[in-house]
Amino acid sequence: MSDKQSETNEGEAYLAENPDLEAMEFLISDTNGVLRGKWSPAEALSKAFSAGINFPLSMFGLDVWGREVEATGLHIESGDADGFCIGVPGSIRPVPWAASQTAQCILTMNHEDGRPFFGDPRNALTAITDKLKARGLKACAAFELEFFLLDPDSDSDDEGVIWPINVTDLGPDRQHMYAISELSELEGLFSDIRNAARAQAIPIDTMVSEAAPGQFEINLKHRDDILAAADDAVILKRLVGETARKHGLRASFMAKPFNEWAGNGMHIHVSLVGKDGINIFANESDGETRLAHAAAGLLKTMCEATIFFVPTFNGFRRLLPGSYAPTRVAWGRNNRSVAVRIPPSDAAANRIEHRIAGADANPYLVGAAVLAGMLEGLDDARDPPKPIDGNAYASQTLKHLPDNMPDAIELFEASDFIARHFGEPYRQLYTETKKAECLEFLAEITALERETYL
Repeated sequence: MSDKQSETNEGEAYLAENPDLEAMEFLISDTNGVLRGKWSPAEALSKAFSAGINFPLSMFGLDVWGREVEATGLHIESGDADGFCIGVPGSIRPVPWAASQTAQCILTMNHEDGRPFFGDPRNALTAITDKLKARGLKACAAFELEFFLLDPDSDSDDEGVIWPINVTDLGPDRQHMYAISELSELEGLFSDIRNAARAQAIPIDTMVSEAAPGQFEINLKHRDDILAAADDAVILKRLVGETARKHGLRASFMAKPFNEWAGNGMHIHVSLVGKDGINIFANESDGETRLAHAAAGLLKTMCEATIFFVPTFNGFRRLLPGSYAPTRVAWGRNNRSVAVRIPPSDAAANRIEHRIAGADANPYLVGAAVLAGMLEGLDDARDPPKPIDGNAYASQTLKHLPDNMPDAIELFEASDFIARHFGEPYRQLYTETKKAECLEFLAEITALERETYL
């Protein structure tokens, strides 16, 4: 270790400040946004901020079930080499639900010589933020995440489905959108979520009861660093899941778990600031024009990037007319039926709300794809079509988003936009991973098919 590393080792400093620490959880987000990692003795934290923690590069060539996808080229045919995962500065946080004194740390994957590994989704987002930096820009962002709280003891059907809390057989299922009573009924759980978030420095803003029984949304406060905002979203999902488990419930971020009710989305709000720290979309002379250019870039690229926003076979079931999940390539002001919404705000807070992603998407890849699309529009000074007023679902002229996984993969695989901003190796890695997953679902014979045809 160099003198500089020793002087600035964040891990050593944390250990010195927390002598009772017993264990570490090292976390890294894979291609599908699944947190992988290992538990280690506390003293390993120093290594995370110097030599790094060894993990195989092939962890980014796993499908959503955690199985090797050989076509990615990252497995035994390449020798299944190790990478070296370095701690993300500022990401060491206590684990409030752990039985012993435990902390967690987010990692990012490098090669042995220190080069970022292309397969790490966090590195993909970093590469896009570097492009912004070269233009004198920085992204501010905040995520909103929806989820269901499920009762593991509820009666399940023949397929083993467990139901949301507050589902009743006495009349219509309770919905109570935005009802304070739904939050009050779970005051203990949401209090524990807020306390755990405070302990982990996750900036929770609002909590709200959503459009289905047992469905809720947590909004995060904006960060002046989109990497930190994506870290918040990744850790929040784990925090909600672990806290719900402590209360005897299960939290699900599945995009469309039930046909009867709305699915779970993950909206991202993004603005860009210049070297002066001022929102470029708030500039009196050209702020509105640059906002429109950024929106135009998102419209131009969103079909090619849809498989980033909707990465699962199930996720396309969420994109239904009238569902508040978008189905058309459209933008508008203060309009929740479009894919790219400009929320009402004072000029200083002008921003884009991107509404396509499901809650099961990888926040790093969602952020990267949104920034890349905005850059395309800004670089080309592209003008968007007229913003949509009213119901975008009813339009007969707007282009449709891909409505199934095979089409979305095909558009992604052929995309020059993806190759330019993510690199050809990543386009190939992600394509092969999604193809392998899609084939599993297409090969499945459903219960409905058997009931109908057998």
